[in-house]
Amino acid sequence: MSEPKVAGSTPLAIEVESGQAYMWCACGLSKKQPFCDGSHGQTDFRPVLFKAEKTQTLYFCNCKSTKKAPLCDGSHKKLNLKS
Repeated sequence: MSEPKVAGSTPLAIEVESGQAYMWCACGLSKKQPFCDGSHGQTDFRPVLFKAEKTQTLYFCNCKSTKKAPLCDGSHKKLNLKS
């Protein structure tokens, strides 16, 4: 697996809490999107650690094409995906 699996065509709005750490799924295989559940096992992908600086709603990438992992940068708009 050289490319991540597209987990969804739109970002996921997640309420993060100040000081909490989150492990974002980079492979797209997790059943707990957008977060890692260990499904990357035999792939070269590893989750991305994100530590929230403040409590707020953030939009996590679900297409796995963002250049600002783990947050959405609008890359899903350039992919030919169906909502």
